[in-house]
Order: sequence, then C-alpha cells, then structure tokens
Amino acid sequence: MDDAPDRLPPSLRFLKWLVIVLMVTMIGGVITIVGVLVTRMPDGSGPALPENLVLPDGTVPEAVTVTRDLVLVVTGDGRVLVFGRNGQFRQEIRLD
Repeated sequence: MDDAPDRLPPSLRFLKWLVIVLMVTMIGGVITIVGVLVTRMPDGSGPALPENLVLPDGTVPEAVTVTRDLVLVVTGDGRVLVFGRNGQFRQEIRLD
C-alpha cells in the first residue's frame, strides 16, 4: 500500500501533459483571434472614398473598388455607381 492512489502510469501522465499543452495553446489561439478581430474591426463609418468623388444625396456606400481607370461604389440600396478616376460620374447599374 505504498502506492498513492493518485499516482498515474507514465503513459497517462504523458497524455495528461499533452492535453494541458493543447488546452493552453487553444486558449492562447482564442485570445489572439479575439485580439486581431477587435483591433482590425472597422469603426462602422463605411468605406473610404477618394476625395474627388461626390456621391448623390442620400447614398450610403457599402463597398468601394478602385481600378486603374474606374471607381466602383456599391450602395446600400442595390446600385453600383461607376465613376472615372477624376470623380466624373459615368454609369449607374441596378442590382436585383
């Protein structure tokens, strides 16, 4: 009766340490992911528009794509507004 009842065989002790290391790694990963999401979340103000671009009144931009020749603005009401790089309006496309 010299063996203590809480003494584990060597293979189970190794498995116990593997589980502990996995748990610590997962906790660190979750903390890292939450930190990245919090620091890189947009502030809700919408995408940044080029300064020479003027949107029609009441238009809320959802996404902006800038190409070599064009600036495309997707609005909240289901339209794509196409502007030239100089800010001149070219075309409006309605999305269904």
